[in-house]
Formats: sequence, structure tokens, C-alpha cells
Amino acid sequence: MTSKAAISSGWKPASSGRLRQNRAFWLAAMVAVLGVLVAASLLIGTRAVTLADVTGALAGRSETIGEAVVTMRIPRTALALLAGVALGLSGALMQGMTRNPLADPGIFGVNMGASLAVVIGVVWFNIASSNAYIWSAIFGAGVTAVFVYTIGSLGRGGATPLKLTLAGAATSIAFASLVIAVVLPRGDIAGGIRSWQIGGVGGATFERILPVLPFLAVGLVLALVSARKLNAMALGDELAAGLGENVAIGRAVAALSAVLLCGAITAVCGPIGFVGLVVPHVCRLLIGVDHRWLLPFSALSGAALLLASDIVGRVAARPGEVDVGIVTALVGGPFFIWIVRRQKVREL
Repeated sequence: MTSKAAISSGWKPASSGRLRQNRAFWLAAMVAVLGVLVAASLLIGTRAVTLADVTGALAGRSETIGEAVVTMRIPRTALALLAGVALGLSGALMQGMTRNPLADPGIFGVNMGASLAVVIGVVWFNIASSNAYIWSAIFGAGVTAVFVYTIGSLGRGGATPLKLTLAGAATSIAFASLVIAVVLPRGDIAGGIRSWQIGGVGGATFERILPVLPFLAVGLVLALVSARKLNAMALGDELAAGLGENVAIGRAVAALSAVLLCGAITAVCGPIGFVGLVVPHVCRLLIGVDHRWLLPFSALSGAALLLASDIVGRVAARPGEVDVGIVTALVGGPFFIWIVRRQKVREL
């Protein structure tokens, strides 16, 4: 059966046997690519290390400078993997529940809403703990998601993709300005917040990563649970309801999952844009529109993209680094323009 989502994405139906073979091939390829990128992330940086240093660090030794360097890169690699999984999944969820090819946590302003909430918490309420950061970011992401969807739903036609995109872009710009306004009087912390606002995984530690794991785990479970409902909603709300799906609950579960994922990871990494936009589109071209496959592939592909971007950022400006948020913006900006031209704004 060919859905509206399949038609709109340009995906052509294939035999079930061929589709299974394609999915198995791309799954194996993605796992292999991830393995190579993880190894590269541990080996490549401002200081070159050897495989012996990597094995020594993984064994718990730090007898050489190389092993000490790898020990610092292990949590950084783990954070890049988690951030890529969270952002790739949240983008696929947002595109699925809104049937909007331009949906992305950054474009919809959700990341910036999370950032604004964290900045307000730091500047006005002096929050300092990891849990306070995470809860503030999730609260900000949730409020922003509701706000953008409400604004995009006003007027004739309800929540159309174009209105949602415009509402999200306007909200993101407004919140970015508010972040500057809140931080401006606090010169003592302005530098750190500006650096965090760029988005990056440098300086990662397991102490920063561990508090966010329960939130990411809940978001991942909710995402996988919502896969079947997203498949039904791709046919249209009326047809999905006719098939016995509760559209409101399905959309709420998917939205909660996306908010948990992007809000929690923004608290740790800062707002990293365009991963959730690029990854689901590429995955649809490779494995089709079935969300039972699309969501796991988006998670793996998001991890691969963020790891690759972090590696590029390390070698592009040696002996310094380019934050991963800048690299993903350089990749995602042209991709965003291509999607708009391909979809034609009047058809959104």
C-alpha cells in the first residue's frame, strides 16, 4: 500500500523482498560506518595517538600521554553518539507527526526554547546542577513546541507545514534575541554561555553524560512505541482514525518523545541544528517510509553524522577546533535550501 507520505517523498514502491534486502544492506553498512567513525573519533584530534594507546585506555591504563588523550576522547565520542541518536530521532518524529518535510528541532525553535530556559535558569535562578539544567531544557522545549504548534494552527487550514515552519523560524529568532538580552548584563558568564550556544561535544565527561541517560532512554522507548501510529498518521488523520488509531494520543506520544530527546541533549551539548532535518530525508531514500525502520535508521545515521562532523571539526582548524554545531550548520544549510526548492514552498 502506498501512503501519501511515500508519494510526497518520491519513494517508489518496491517488492517486499527487495526492500528487505535493501534494509539489511544499509543496516550492515551503517553499523560498519559507525564502527569506523568511533575508531576515528578516538584516534584523530590535535594530538595523534596509536591503536596501542586506545587499547591501553580502554583497559583502564593511562601510563602514556596518548592513553590519557584517548581517555578524554572516550566520553566525547559517547556524547557525540548519544546526541546524534537523540537529534536524528527527534527530527524523524517531528517530520512524521506534522507531515512536514522541513520539521527539525532547530527550525521549529525547540532547541532555542530549551536554550532560553537554561539561560534564564542560570542567570535569574542560579541553577548549577545537571538535573536542573536538564529539567529546565525539557520544560523550555515542551513549552516552545506547544507554542509553535498553536501559532501554526491558527487561521484557515489548521497546522499546515508552511505555517508551522514560519512560526518555528520566527520563534527561534525571537528566542535567540531573548537569550542575548538575558545574558547581556552578566558579563561574568556571558563567554561560557555564548560558547555553549554554538553547540558542541568538547569537554565531555561521564559526570555530565550520566544524568541525561534516563531521559534519553524514556524518549527512545516512546519513539519506538509511536512508530506504528506514525505510519497510520502518514495516511491522514481521518484515515488513521478509521483504522482505529487515536490520533491525538499518537501525536502526543511522539511529541513528548521528541521534546525529551532534544531537550535533554540540548542541556548537555547546547543547541545543535540541522541533524534532525538532514538525517530522516536521507534515511527515507535508503530504506523507505515505514517508521518502524525509519526511526532506528535515523538514530544510527544521526550518530554517524554527528561523529563525522565532530571529527571534521577537530582537523579543520588544527591546533584549534571548530564546534560541531558549526559543521552541522554548514552541511544542513544548503540541504535546507535544496528541500525548499525541491518541495516548492507553495506546495508545503
